[in-house]
Amino acid sequence: MSKGKGKAVKKQKSPSERKQAVLKMVLSGTCAVCKTPCARGMRYLESMQEPGAVGKGVPCILTRTYI
Repeated sequence: MSKGKGKAVKKQKSPSERKQAVLKMVLSGTCAVCKTPCARGMRYLESMQEPGAVGKGVPCILTRTYI
């Protein structure tokens, strides 16, 4: 076998070294006025329109930050 050009092997980062995404929890009022509505937010907004609905929010993908 010849040892010619090959692909460089990347060292994988351990799970503790990777960036972790954090999403903020938003309520239905925030989803109602959002400029770029997402499917998850609209589904949550519809479910909160039901009488007696209790919600604790939904993670918003537009508020993603990495730590």
